Amino acid sequence: MPKSDLPTVEELLTIAVRELGGAERPGQVTMAAAVQKALDKRDHLAVQAGTGTGKSLAYLVPAIRHAAISDSAVVVSTATIALQRQLVDRDLPRLADALEKELPHRPEFAILKGRRNYLCRYKSTVGMPEDDQLFDPREVSATGRMVQRIQEWAEETETGDRDELVPGVSEVAWRQFSVSARECLGAQRCPSGTECFAELARERAGLSDVVVTNHALLAIDAMEDFQVLPEHEVVVVDEAHELVDRVTSVVTDELSESTAGLAARRAGRLIEQGLADRLQEAAEDLGSLLAAAPAGRVDELPQSLGLTLALLRDAAFACITALGSRNADKDDPDGAGAKKAAFTALDEVHDTAQRMLDAFGAESEVDRAEVVWLEEGSGRVPPTLRVAPLSVGGMLRDKLFGDRTVVLTSATLALGGTFDGMAAQWGLGKNDDWSGLDVGSPFDHAKSGILYVAKHLPQPGRDGLPDAYIQEMVELIEAAGGRTLGLFSSMRAAKAATEALRERLSVPLLCQGDDSTSLLVKQFAADPETCLFGTLSLWQGVDVPGPSLTCVIIDRIPFPRPDDPLTSSRQRHVAAKGGNGFMSVAATHAALLLAQGAGRLLRSMDDRGVIAVLDPRLATARYSGFLLNSLPPYWRTTDPAVVRAALKRLTS
Repeated sequence: MPKSDLPTVEELLTIAVRELGGAERPGQVTMAAAVQKALDKRDHLAVQAGTGTGKSLAYLVPAIRHAAISDSAVVVSTATIALQRQLVDRDLPRLADALEKELPHRPEFAILKGRRNYLCRYKSTVGMPEDDQLFDPREVSATGRMVQRIQEWAEETETGDRDELVPGVSEVAWRQFSVSARECLGAQRCPSGTECFAELARERAGLSDVVVTNHALLAIDAMEDFQVLPEHEVVVVDEAHELVDRVTSVVTDELSESTAGLAARRAGRLIEQGLADRLQEAAEDLGSLLAAAPAGRVDELPQSLGLTLALLRDAAFACITALGSRNADKDDPDGAGAKKAAFTALDEVHDTAQRMLDAFGAESEVDRAEVVWLEEGSGRVPPTLRVAPLSVGGMLRDKLFGDRTVVLTSATLALGGTFDGMAAQWGLGKNDDWSGLDVGSPFDHAKSGILYVAKHLPQPGRDGLPDAYIQEMVELIEAAGGRTLGLFSSMRAAKAATEALRERLSVPLLCQGDDSTSLLVKQFAADPETCLFGTLSLWQGVDVPGPSLTCVIIDRIPFPRPDDPLTSSRQRHVAAKGGNGFMSVAATHAALLLAQGAGRLLRSMDDRGVIAVLDPRLATARYSGFLLNSLPPYWRTTDPAVVRAALKRLTS
């Protein structure tokens, strides 16, 4: 079929919806047309598409058509494994079947993950022993059984994909069989390069029309010197509200006694022991220093820390120099992996120490680009020093948006009624070639849901949940007959509410941490009288349509913790540059989470219910308008009697 004769996006979408047994949705049609227009004009597009819009189909249809015309893959990036699996296991196969006759060839698709997710044949046969001393004697037998399972699975797997190993294995066990991208010898130098699972996955991706990946790998491909994804000129970022946080995680580095000690041990097998001992001594000095220091943001570089970081940097560099050539020795293939692993660990110590020293070089708060903070240790994890950028917008602007057309979509992007806040975090300014579009939702929010703000309650304090909040929850849950998802700002608050309400209510009450989150959600969905309380992952990860979820209780506006090193630094940096740090950082963070939490209520066309926010500031504070404008247009009230009566009617 000549490419000029391809059906239009509207025609392909109509065919796809018909073949998949769906119904045409105005928001879906509008979004698909907007995506096609952006691809044609090579402009960036942000689309807010509410639950039930069918946004996956709205971007996949134009993406597949574009791939057929351009002979170039389209990359679709998601934040969660659940959406990746939905796309690869359900949406794309069905869509390929539906559109095969309308296109030059059947659309091909593949999933591509980070190298750590694939079994390394070289490491599993030759061995690049993990020597980070993470084994607990009590766990050796359990880990040994997992290692044996991986070895048996390695003989039969066709993909080497960790997710296909069911049941799963611990990170300690898996690490014996995987390498990071930096540790990899490379397909040309590795003795197992021709049968490398990660390289085979890349080859499959290179032959595909649509490549599904995650935000972390998308960031690595954009930021690093080495190419991870196949050549592409279009990226679709689904769950785009999580892009900044995922990219920030990728470009955050850390130093601890264990990471520096690992580098010293790896180097010690290959170079003069005295040089490795210098690094080990510096690692121990760092450990002692961090153990005695208070956790939190480090604004000024203490002299002792500066000297220790310089010692680490210089000792790591001496080891790197002693290792010599970075090229793999063809006469010693068995030692090539150990040498590459040593270089990788040493480079990370050297570069991170230098990065931390550089972070303190700014002359003023306006000039500061990065933040350093100390996280206290727990269990076998030692105190750890971390460094992260105050903004990833510049990196995204240059590396992701620079040479590609990017479509970003989520149910929550227009915060305060505008896309400007999210666009600024992505590095897109008002003069750039981008546009925002809200295609709405098929739900009639004003008729299907009530947004209740408990204006009469006291403001939340730092001493836990006030008794008035507990009593308010009792009355709401009794009126709803259970059927309540409680979203709390902290795990401590969720547990406190659970303990207090179990004494006052007769309905089953589950709390995050009682069991695996997925199992708790299944139990919650299966029994309409059950309630489920929890924190962050429940704000975004629960999809329970039907009568089991009639009431969503939010204990307080989810502002970031005042002592959170990264968000507090970002807030201060914005203020130093003349902006409103609170609104740009804290309020935007809260608006995003509130919108995500409120989105748990309506998951199907028949759903009805109440969003109950116990924090009166949502009705009284000067910033309440911004937060309310970020939420779906539910009918609003502050009258508790109206809400209780509505819940009783819904459950009677």
